[in-house]
Order: sequence, then C-alpha cells, then structure tokens
Amino acid sequence: MDVLDRTDLRFPRSLPQFQQLFPDDAICAAYLERSCWGDGFLCPHCGVVGEPYRIARRPRVLTCRACHRQTGLTVGTVMERSRTPLSTWFWAAYLVASQTKGISVVQFQRQLGLTRYETAFGILHKLRAVMVRPDQDGIGVRAGEYVEVDETYVGGRTRGEGRGVHHKTLVIAAVEVRQRKPGTAQDKRNIGRYAGRVRLAVAADRSADSLCGFVESAVIPGARVVTDDWSGYGSLRARGFDHHAIAERGDSEVAEEYLPIVHLVFSNLKTWLGGTHHGVSAKHLQTYLNEFTFRFNRRFYPFNAFRSLLGIAAAAEAPTYAGLYSGEWKHPTSSGYLR
Repeated sequence: MDVLDRTDLRFPRSLPQFQQLFPDDAICAAYLERSCWGDGFLCPHCGVVGEPYRIARRPRVLTCRACHRQTGLTVGTVMERSRTPLSTWFWAAYLVASQTKGISVVQFQRQLGLTRYETAFGILHKLRAVMVRPDQDGIGVRAGEYVEVDETYVGGRTRGEGRGVHHKTLVIAAVEVRQRKPGTAQDKRNIGRYAGRVRLAVAADRSADSLCGFVESAVIPGARVVTDDWSGYGSLRARGFDHHAIAERGDSEVAEEYLPIVHLVFSNLKTWLGGTHHGVSAKHLQTYLNEFTFRFNRRFYPFNAFRSLLGIAAAAEAPTYAGLYSGEWKHPTSSGYLR
C-alpha cells in the first residue's frame, strides 16, 4: 500500500532525475513489478516464485514459467484497461504529487500533451480517487497532542434567490495540534502550535450522527478533542473521547485562541479550491478534499509522495470514466466516514 518504507523503490527529487529513472514503459513496468513483488514475482495462479517470461512489446504482461499463465501488472490498479502508456501514467503521478498547489485538468492536459480533455480528466481523477489509504489509522495518537474539530461551508455565492439561501456544501475537519520545540523557526506563531495530520469529509448535516460519526472514524478513542459548543458534538464524551467544548459564540478572538489550527486548514482549503481549481462541484468535492488531505499530510516530503501515490494506486479499484463524470462513483474519504 503506502510504500514510504520501501527503500528499494527510489523516487525522483527533480525533473531531470525523473527522466533518468523512468525513461520508457519497460522501466516503469519494472518499477511496478518491484512495488508488487519486492522478493520476486509470485504467480497469483500457481503460487510459484521465480523469474517470469517477459514480452518485449507488452511490458505490462508477465508469464509464469511454471504454469505458463499470464499476469497483467495493471490488473487491480487504477491503470487497468487503460490504453495510455505506463510512462504517461508515471508522468501524471509525478505532476500530481510534486506540484505543491495542485494542478487543474486543463493544465494537466497541456503538460502531458494529451489530445483529449476526457483522457486527462479520467487519469487525474483516477489518481485523486486513490489518494486515500484503505488502512489509514486514526489521528491523535501522539502523547501530549490533541485534535481540533470543526465544520464549515464550502461553495460559491448564490445570487437572486433571497437572503440566507445557498447551495454550499458542509465540510467537517479534524486536525492534530502539535507543539514546536522551543527555539525553532516560527515557535512563537500560534504559541508554537502547528498542524499535524488532517482528515476531511463532506457531511450530510450538523446532526450528532454526522458530526460524532466522523470523529469516531477519524480520531482514536480516548484522544483529547476540542470543538465549539454546538450540540451536535455533545455526545463525544459518552462515545469515549476526552471532549472539551469551547463557547465560541461567534467571537473571532475565542476561535483564534482555542481553534486556530482547524480554521487555518479551512482557510488554506478554500484558497486552494478557489485559486487552483476556481471552485468545484458538490458531486466531486470529496475527491478534492482527499487530494488536499494527501498533499497537506505529505507537505514536508512532497517528492516522496510520488512513491506513496503509486503504491496506493497499484492496489486500488479503478473507477470508470462514466462513473467519475456522472458522480455515481463514491469517493472514499480520508477518515473512512460515509455520509
């Protein structure tokens, strides 16, 4: 899955190094093979471990020397059934992982030299769809840290429909709050507090089932959780969390004092959605939340994220273009929370 500890899988730290590491489809196929079978090819049909037969013109296919049955390297991955060359998929993963601010579909199409917008849309959204590890652990595990939880509305303005009417989408977030070591850079900002890992999800409403259900899926039991005093969070202590409710009452100074990190995450999220993507539709919002989470949690090692993205993509279900474009595809969430 996430292959951050696979030292045998190198990752590029620059564009020239990427070109050197992955010059053609055959090298990309060899990389995929090592990521799937680090100790040597294991035939999924007969279970024999050994060097397979290789077809020069079909680098995605391996043939077992024992049973002579073929295995596709991209079967069971987001690249399955794709006619796009492996080298283009690797270029795509590198662009997605290394661009700090992300990339739009139009920019993505230009960078890869793709003739069809639909191809760029499919590749980019398939990579976004696998930016969530299926075996993610809960946040708030470190001693001395706590988790801030809050919700916000995301979306554009609605004009001409009356006061108080909007079509915005409710988004809930949980973020670890960590403490900088004294004397380090920016240790005086937010009293030395900074964000650890974040979890984001689209919420159906502000009810206890939605809000507390998200917290239960994203945060480890027993962790200290700080929220505002909205009644939807009222049952967190009964659910096994060390819950601290802050009476915010619309006071920005109180919010800045007790919930500064989660509000900073919301600010960065809205700036990113409006700046890089110029807004997104509600049916695709969760996948953009996943991408933001993926980038935010790997912001200290962005190039290593390329290896991580390929590792997750190599063992993930591949959504179809029709399912992605129509919104029927149910995007996974970074917390495992389902609306």
